[in-house]
Amino acid sequence: MVVVFALVALTVVSVLVAANWYVWRRLFRDTTRGPGPVRRIGAVVIAGGWALAVAALVAERAGAPFWLQRVLAWPGFLWLALSVYLLLAVLVGEVVRPLLRWFLERRAARRAVAGEAGTGARAPAADPERIPAGTVPSGKPAPTPETGPASEPAPASEPGPAPDAGPSHAPPGAAADGRPGSPPALPSRRLFVSRVVAGAAAAAAVGTVGHGTYGVLSGPKVKRVTVPLAKLPRAAHGFRIAVVSDIHLGPVLGRGFAQKVVDTVNSTQPDLIAVVGDLVDGSVKDLGPAAAPLARLRARHGAYFVTGNHEYFSGAEQWVAEVRRLGLLPLENARTELPHFDLAGVNDVAGEDEGQGPDYARALGDRDRTRACVLLAHQPVQIHDAVDHGVDLQLSGHTHGGQLWPGNLIAGAANPTVAGLDRYGDTQLYVSRGAGAWGPPTRVGAPSDVTVIELASLRA
Repeated sequence: MVVVFALVALTVVSVLVAANWYVWRRLFRDTTRGPGPVRRIGAVVIAGGWALAVAALVAERAGAPFWLQRVLAWPGFLWLALSVYLLLAVLVGEVVRPLLRWFLERRAARRAVAGEAGTGARAPAADPERIPAGTVPSGKPAPTPETGPASEPAPASEPGPAPDAGPSHAPPGAAADGRPGSPPALPSRRLFVSRVVAGAAAAAAVGTVGHGTYGVLSGPKVKRVTVPLAKLPRAAHGFRIAVVSDIHLGPVLGRGFAQKVVDTVNSTQPDLIAVVGDLVDGSVKDLGPAAAPLARLRARHGAYFVTGNHEYFSGAEQWVAEVRRLGLLPLENARTELPHFDLAGVNDVAGEDEGQGPDYARALGDRDRTRACVLLAHQPVQIHDAVDHGVDLQLSGHTHGGQLWPGNLIAGAANPTVAGLDRYGDTQLYVSRGAGAWGPPTRVGAPSDVTVIELASLRA
């Protein structure tokens, strides 16, 4: 087992090193003529970014002083997101690169043909690796500081210019006698293309991460979904449940973000609020003040809470006690009978390591199956147990909708449903993309949300 783990770790590290060398090569080595400060700065930026990212992850999991977590979290986690999109943008650049070179070569060829037609003489052959810097009159060599203008050779009897033993005061780019000198060497076409592609890739990556970070920090948007339930009585038609998952309060998202989530939830005027796990990334001691705005959640039938896997990284028992103090009602493998349907909640599967895993028999075993039942369970993989126990609707989170595209492909491989409403037998599953973000405070292709589930009776 240890050998397998070591091989997997070595493979992961090797892939990361190769990917980052490739990014450094395309962004810094291929855009410079030779070794120098730009290449060294690029190596420091990439290596330093990953050092900060690893330090931020270790500090969070190891319970380092909270001030240190906050110092490391912003640059470290943002680098994780930026590195993903730098790699993707550079890969896309491999498609653009030959197209751009082809375009430049075609343009150079057209200019050469136009030059021949305009002078009536054959133009000098274009250097395929140089960008045209202009044209010179056909049939005459370009002037140089040594030969002077090429119109007429100097008579042999004329004396040359008197030698000047003193220092030259000619302007930059000119010969000592005042005549224009040779133009500075222009970059080769290959170097020019590398610089254009690298600049576009960097701009695209920074813009993508910036836009995705702004989307998270501005707070979740409201999403509304209607879910029909066959057993729901007519009197409960239109009952609204505000589903909030994956807020992830921590060293990046703090009290101000929690207040935005609370304001968004309360603005929907729900009948019931369901907080379905991953509320925090840290201890009650560090994040208690950040979670304080949750005390202002308001709903006619109350606010309920179930644990997510990150609560078990952060002290689940202490957080269950804290949310209860804030006025939320924890459902720890428990059920409550509301006027028109049952509401149940089970612990997250991560609690199994602490003897606090989900217990479906305790939460659902003795209920009246003629009544509709809504189950709060953090992870979508818990749907199969919900089906076995006759649940009508399961509300989950956990996936973040992938958070950073193409992370949805990875999330789809590990979860039966990544986001939205789905059906498994007689049980429906709704998966929220979540209100916050874990790691990078950034979302791309998976905007955050607070979902209002409106229950619909088929008897209405």
